[in-house]
Order: sequence, then structure tokens, then C-alpha cells
Amino acid sequence: MSSTPTNAETSRAADPRRYVVVARRYRPQTFEELIGQEHVAQALSNAISTNRVGHAYLFTGARGVGKTSAARILAKALNCEKGPAPVPCNQCDICQSISAGEDVDVLEIDGASNRGIDEIRQLRQNAGVRPSRSRNKIYIIDEVHMLTREAFNALLKTLEEPPEHVKFIFCTTEPTKIPVTILSRCQRFDFAGILTRSIHRRLEQIVAAEGVEADDEALEMLARRAGGSMRDSQSLLEQLLAFSSGRITVDEVNGMLGAAGEERLEAVVGHLADRDAAAALADLDAAAAAGIDPGGLIEQLFGYLRDCMAAAVGCKPESFLYTSLSSAERVTELGKRWGLTTLLAVMQILDQALARMRYSAQERIIAELALVGISQLENLDELSEAIEQLRSGASGGAVSGAAPRPAVAAKKKADPDVLPRAAAESHAPAATLDLKPETAVEVWNRAVGQLSGMIVEQARQFDSIALPEADRMVVSFKPRYAVSKSVCERPEQITRFEQALAAATGRRVRVEFALSGNDPADDDRTARVVPNHQRLLEAAKHPLVSRAGELFDAQPVRVDNPSGKQLKE
Repeated sequence: MSSTPTNAETSRAADPRRYVVVARRYRPQTFEELIGQEHVAQALSNAISTNRVGHAYLFTGARGVGKTSAARILAKALNCEKGPAPVPCNQCDICQSISAGEDVDVLEIDGASNRGIDEIRQLRQNAGVRPSRSRNKIYIIDEVHMLTREAFNALLKTLEEPPEHVKFIFCTTEPTKIPVTILSRCQRFDFAGILTRSIHRRLEQIVAAEGVEADDEALEMLARRAGGSMRDSQSLLEQLLAFSSGRITVDEVNGMLGAAGEERLEAVVGHLADRDAAAALADLDAAAAAGIDPGGLIEQLFGYLRDCMAAAVGCKPESFLYTSLSSAERVTELGKRWGLTTLLAVMQILDQALARMRYSAQERIIAELALVGISQLENLDELSEAIEQLRSGASGGAVSGAAPRPAVAAKKKADPDVLPRAAAESHAPAATLDLKPETAVEVWNRAVGQLSGMIVEQARQFDSIALPEADRMVVSFKPRYAVSKSVCERPEQITRFEQALAAATGRRVRVEFALSGNDPADDDRTARVVPNHQRLLEAAKHPLVSRAGELFDAQPVRVDNPSGKQLKE
């Protein structure tokens, strides 16, 4: 790939009064030089070689990815004196005039400033006139989406059936704003964002052609800062060439861009991971003293943590977008240390801070709030694992090799409801009881004593116990304890009861629950209480109440309904 400017551009650069910027001097002159758009170059070259050139093309993509350059190359390939050919000679007068934007038969129109119906009517009239010296009259309309609806309508007929000698090439960054009637009459090519490594290589070629020395990491920073736009990278390089004193260094790039170096970003992220808010605020103060904007620092942290997130999910350093390969090891370490769940929460805080900064004059305070808030985050990966262990009834202990945090440990000690089943079963007596009708009550009480939580109180409200079979126990409750029965007969609770009975008897015992007949002495009391229990039963069946009971091992004890409305499914 050639990295030298064209003859036309060299002649202009030789005149100090007509300095030509880097982006123009090193503009692609052939399809081969169109970096990052190989699919477009191949398709257009094949169309010319096979004589299948359309009458209208639409080039779409972000700024600075080569849309207008590709349009000029296509115009040269069609009108070159030695063509039409996929590779224009770039030596003939026509090629050089098109490269300079001065050819009389290749008209470049700015759609933003020539967007009305009058301009399009003039275009239609001129389209009927044959080209002055070339094979084709070619119209390149940049930012075509800026044309008005009336202008598009005026263009429609000419676009559908243009004169044989006319070709249209439309360029736009917003294809969604173009009417579908126009889109359907064009061959569309989508230009992709250019890879950072491709931009980096092109910057190396330009620097070498300019006779300037540059640190490789400095050019890599420029390539990353360009965000996929070749023109943006070359504009930054142009600015840096004027800023630099001889050799382009990383410090000069950071100074020109007002950006924080990777060492500073690494220090801030490290302090946040250590939950050292004071050190993080000191880093922010030092960055501000160095002329780094707080909003810019937060934006750079957001990008740095993006690469930490990529490392946390297992991506290789080659996929990092905002950090250099020299920092890959540290980025990977921080990603694993923080954990994916915590990283996601941190990035959400930074994202919200960036959104607020756009509408506030207090950027620094918002940045400080974000840093302090991040430093107060618990390790969410450890917390999620602890919750999962509690839900599954696993043995409570250290998570991921770390000691439990004091708050979690205190909760386990103070609240018996969160004690794992295995811990409760560790207190079971070694001796077992022989399950017989005369020992059934003792066996049940011993089994219930091995459990923990509110289920214990509910299980002790039983009325009688029967053994219909040797390995089957039926626990009966009086009607006024129907709620206790419904809680005990949940599948997960039956599993706990049967495990406790196995520990008490040394063999498997199936357990069932039933309601016993009314005690005549309790008839009046039962008549008053049953309706309340019925309401509790109905409440317990509600999906939200049921789910809450599963999560917290709880059951409803009272129904408060001051509005008189019934609980609905």
C-alpha cells in the first residue's frame, strides 16, 4: 500500500501558502488503499471488470471511514483515460483533476447546503447535457440525507431513468433518513468502522513518510482515540505534528488531548478496588491539577473498565479497545479481582455520572460522588454466591476462599432462619429411636428439634400422630391450625421433615399431614377462628406471598385488609 501523496497534492504542499493537511495528502487513491473496506473495494472492482456498473450507488457509514474517497476512486476508475479499469492510473489529467475535486464532469455537491428543490431541478437540467471530455457525468452528493422531501421527489424520476452517461453516488451517515423510494433505486454499500490496528499501521506509514519519529504507544493511543475513523486519526496526528517538538511521545499525546495516562487510570481503578475513597479523590484532584477534565477522566475510566469487564468474561487482550497490550496483564488482574457482577455495577455508576454531567455545571462533584459511591460497593460476586448457597442450603462458610464479611456473619448468628440445613443437622443426636405407635410423638418432637426457623413452631402445633404403616407417619392438626398444616406440607418442608426423621430413626420415614376432627370443647372457639384461618390460607396461595415465603422461609400470620378489598390472583 502506497503512503505517498498524489502529484497534485504534492504540488500544493510545495507551496507554503497552500499547505495541504495530512488527511488530504494521504487520501486513498485506489481501491487497494481503501483501508478497512475490502468488501466494498472488491464489489466495485468486480462491477467494473464485468461491465456491471449501476447507475446509482449509496455509500453509508460513520464519519471518516472512506465514503467520499471511495466515490472519487470509483469516478476515476470509470473516467480514467486508460479505463474504465478497476485500478485508475492516477497519472492522466482526468484522474488528477478528480483527485483534486476540480473535474468538470465529476460534480461534488454538499447535500447540507444544496438541499432544496431548486438545486435539484438545476441538477436534473444539467444531467441531460453530455460530459465535456469524459465517458460519464458523475454526481457525488455528500450528506444526501439532508435533502428536503420535495428535493428527493424531484430527484426520483431522474434517478429511476437517468441518461446513459450519468452516474449518481450518494454518501450519508444517516441512511434511515433517506426515503425508501430512493433507497430502492440504489446499490447500497455499508462502510464499517476501521479497526484500531489498521489505523495504527496507516499512522506509522504517514509518520515514516513525513520523516518524523514517534513512539509506537503514542500512535496506538491516537488510533484508539479516533474511534474507528481514519480521518479523525489523521486530524489528531496533524495537530500532534504541530504540537510536538521533534519526537511524538505518549506524554505529548496525553498533554495535547488533555487525557490521563494509563498509569493514572490504573492507579484510580486500583484504589477503587481497594475501596479507598480518600486515595481515589486524591487521584482526581491530581488529575484536575494536571489539566485533565473530570468528565474526561470518568469517560476514560469507563473505557478502562470496559476492558476489565472483557477480561473478566474471558476475552483475550487483542479484543481490548481502550488499553494498550503493555497494560493487558494489569487489566486482566483487576478484572478478575473485582469480579463481573461488581464491574457491571461500577460501570452503571459511571454511566449514570456521565449522563448527569451533560446537564450539570458541577462535573467535579458528580465525579467525586461516583468515585466515593464505587468505593462503598461490597463485593457483589461474593454476595451473590453467599445468597445462592443460602438458598440451596449449602454449608455456610467462606465464599471463594474469603472470610465472610462481619455483617453477613452477624446475620447468620442472630437469625436462625438463615442457618443452613446441614448446620442444623450437625446437632442431631447419635442415638436413634425405634419408631412405634408409643414412641411416635417422641420421634416427631426429636425430628422437629433438629430443624430451625419458623417452621419449628408450626410443626409443634400438631394434635396427634398415627402410623398407618411401619414407614409412614401421619401428623394431624386441629382445624384451627390449618395454616400450620399448609405450611408444613410444602414440598420443600416435607423434604426437611423426612431428612430429620431419618436422622432420628435411622431409616426412611414418609410423612403426611392431615386435619383431625373437631374437639367438642373447642366448637365455639373453632367457629370463631376458622374464618381467619381461611383468609390466611387464601393469602398464602397468592403468587407474591408464596414466593416471599419460599425466599424467606416464612408464612403469613395475619391479614390486614382495611380497604375491604380481597387479595386477587
